[in-house]
Amino acid sequence: MKANARQPNIGDWFQSINGDRFEIVARDDEEATLEIQHFDGAIEEIDFDTWTEMEIDAIEPPEDWSGSFDIEREDYGVDLELTAPNDHINPLDDIE
Repeated sequence: MKANARQPNIGDWFQSINGDRFEIVARDDEEATLEIQHFDGAIEEIDFDTWTEMEIDAIEPPEDWSGSFDIEREDYGVDLELTAPNDHINPLDDIE
């Protein structure tokens, strides 16, 4: 088993050998625990010992984060493909 020597930092994304993707969302140094959020939204607490034994690789954050919200792209109700950096979506525009 390959030991994980990478220091876990909040906001870092990882992928396990079975393909599960997750993000470090909390770290408690006093309790020696981490909270990780899987791509599907599930939260799990693990201790530092478990972390060092995990077989994982660091990855880039996913481009489409809808997995953690259990919704489809069409459910957003707006076109998320903005064309310019200054484009924005104002929810008040749809109020009559």
